[in-house]
Amino acid sequence: MEKVVLKATKRDVTGKQVKALRREGKLPAVIYGRHVEPIAIALEAHSTGLVMAKVTASSLVMIDVDGKEYPALVRERQRDYIKGNLTHVDFLAVDLTEKIRTMVGINFVGVSTAVKDYNGVLVHNIEKLEVECLPTDLPERIRVDISVLKEIGDGIRVNDVVATLPENVLVLTDPDEMVAVVTASKDETEAGAAVEGVEEAAESPELSVERGKKEDE
Repeated sequence: MEKVVLKATKRDVTGKQVKALRREGKLPAVIYGRHVEPIAIALEAHSTGLVMAKVTASSLVMIDVDGKEYPALVRERQRDYIKGNLTHVDFLAVDLTEKIRTMVGINFVGVSTAVKDYNGVLVHNIEKLEVECLPTDLPERIRVDISVLKEIGDGIRVNDVVATLPENVLVLTDPDEMVAVVTASKDETEAGAAVEGVEEAAESPELSVERGKKEDE
């Protein structure tokens, strides 16, 4: 993704007065971080909303505050529950020379033969991986190709995903943890259980109808 720059200005308006700021088409936000004192800012609401729809929690954005740029990650987005528009954003300022630890979302791509041809169900066990790297090396999403899942029971572990990432991105999530697995559908499972029940019944000896009769009958 190309460099994202958000224009902002410092704001003194806080508390209930922020509502008036929103009516003016402004989006209140804050920048904070290890080496940055919290800075209350205001952005243009409409243009920021369009940009925010394209960035992820691991997308590096540059916030231009009155001419000074702060590299940052989006840490929290608050929305109006009725209208769905942004009402506040928290940005975490980062140092481009220091490694950070954060969660990166997984993007499943490709077509699984087990799902397409064998009616399997793809189960997502985890949706994000924890990684450590420089902010400039941070992937926006981690692509996981599910076309390798050929049969029911096939799965992808974290260790399988690690092999597809650059060496400068260290994955901290347990390498043995299952990312996704293909299981049999409910209908297939029930059908298998029914067949198994019939087979068991066929193998069992029939009970004699005479069992339990008295000797004198």
